[in-house]
Amino acid sequence: MDWLNALLFNEGIAHTILLFSFVIALGAISGKIKFFGISLGPTFVLFAGLLVGHLGFTVNHEVADFVREFGLILFIYSIGLQVGPGFFSSFKRGGMQLNLMAAGVVLLGALTTVLLWVLLGGRVSMPMMVGIMSGAVTNTPGLGAAQEALRQAHEAGQISVIPPIALGYAVAYPLAVVGIILSMVIIRKLFAVRMDEEERKLKEEEEAAVVKPEKLTLRLTNKAIAGRQLHEIRQFVGRDFVVSRMFRNHQFSIPQTETVLLEGDILLVVAASSDVEPIKAFIGETTDMDWKASEKMLVSRRIVITRSEINGKTLGSLRIRSLYGVNITRVHRSGVDLLGTPNLILQVGDRVVVVGELEDIAKVEKFLGNTLNRLNEPHIITLFVGIFLGIVVGSIPFFIPGMPMPVKLGLAGGPLIISILIGRFGYKLKLITYTTQSANLLLREIGISLFLASVGILSGGNFAETVFSSDGLLWIGAGFVITLLPLLIMGMIGRKVAKLNYFPLIGLMAGSTTDPPALSYAGSISNNDQPAVSYSTVYPLTMFLRVIIAQILILIFV
Repeated sequence: MDWLNALLFNEGIAHTILLFSFVIALGAISGKIKFFGISLGPTFVLFAGLLVGHLGFTVNHEVADFVREFGLILFIYSIGLQVGPGFFSSFKRGGMQLNLMAAGVVLLGALTTVLLWVLLGGRVSMPMMVGIMSGAVTNTPGLGAAQEALRQAHEAGQISVIPPIALGYAVAYPLAVVGIILSMVIIRKLFAVRMDEEERKLKEEEEAAVVKPEKLTLRLTNKAIAGRQLHEIRQFVGRDFVVSRMFRNHQFSIPQTETVLLEGDILLVVAASSDVEPIKAFIGETTDMDWKASEKMLVSRRIVITRSEINGKTLGSLRIRSLYGVNITRVHRSGVDLLGTPNLILQVGDRVVVVGELEDIAKVEKFLGNTLNRLNEPHIITLFVGIFLGIVVGSIPFFIPGMPMPVKLGLAGGPLIISILIGRFGYKLKLITYTTQSANLLLREIGISLFLASVGILSGGNFAETVFSSDGLLWIGAGFVITLLPLLIMGMIGRKVAKLNYFPLIGLMAGSTTDPPALSYAGSISNNDQPAVSYSTVYPLTMFLRVIIAQILILIFV
């Protein structure tokens, strides 16, 4: 049995892979166990690593450091690619208010951390307080960013030893999950929220604000625009709309940009709900028309864009209507229907609704791709170009007056910013940023599992004695305050001042702490998707601020 003893206890490649595989598998299995209906998910990998480390199993520190940093980069980068397309648009309309409130939660958490550090008289070091803060808001990237900042400070000679702040994170994390959900319950009880009333108000708000594409049938009666080409009429009306089909002289057809519309033409128009009334006022009256008869000549198909050459081009530049005689009325992207306007920028993975004759649609299908297998192909170039640029940007020093050393975005902040930018603007560089949801989740899970496993194994030796010491209890108490206080303050402001509906509010509270279990709870008490919408709206900015602020606190106070 010497071979088994060597495999388990002698550091080497096989030993390291074996240990990481065991920790990740154990953590993944344990993470599916629910406590009071809540599971910790991949975070349990950290506790599995702590257990293995506590039992005396170790790995080479340099290897563990590499695995930790590379796992963090994969996790951060995949998050950035996912949120990038909606990052900047999240600041529009009501998203600005939600993001400001989420930023308030983050800043209040940082302020609470500093105040506790002062009140405790330095009994708990600032690096450890940052670790506790990251655990208190269940934000693993913040922990990674703080560890990266500590590594920079160590290399610069500012500190002699890197403190094990992952212990503070691990101690604060479990109660943080409970605290976030508790804050939602307290806000609900404090303001006597009636769920059915909130549902009714939310439904009324959604009906008033709906902007999804709508179909309507119009007869052209306005003599002022009769006899003009379709593109002239569109400019005259001043609203975005698409004429999907036309009926004239007992024949169905698809109007082209240069088609002259005549009085009495019956048009099937697709437009945003908010533009329907102005379009009706300019074009003419609504009428009844059985468009099913047109399906004998014209059919409607959904085609997936899979050709990389089309990525980043506008719909109008493809001249599909004039070249193929078909019409693209809507574009389905990330669960949202977009109006097929000429200025709409297309991306690989978009599903376009094409109307035309079957033979012409077959030609368009060949032109756009519609090869679903191509969407499943990994785009390795985008991944590693982004990581390369992220590490370069993360290594650039920024000199800020009053700070003892230059600030770097590091291995967490750099890839995060670059991945957000690539996710939003990558098509301009001809980079394919589309990944299937399963591929993105797999990359994220692998990255976070490698990171948490390495952190847990390296920190496990001192975990038990820390938790059951007086300092451990102090860390738990400090973490609970950091969790609860900012959420209650901003929750009361959101409800009392901003007059937010309860469902978007609890989604905001979950998103501002980047906590999936809290989002799961919010979804379980809601009969709508508003908590998830709010969560995804504030998630990108919150994640960015958590990563940056964790580094700033380390660099200022170390």
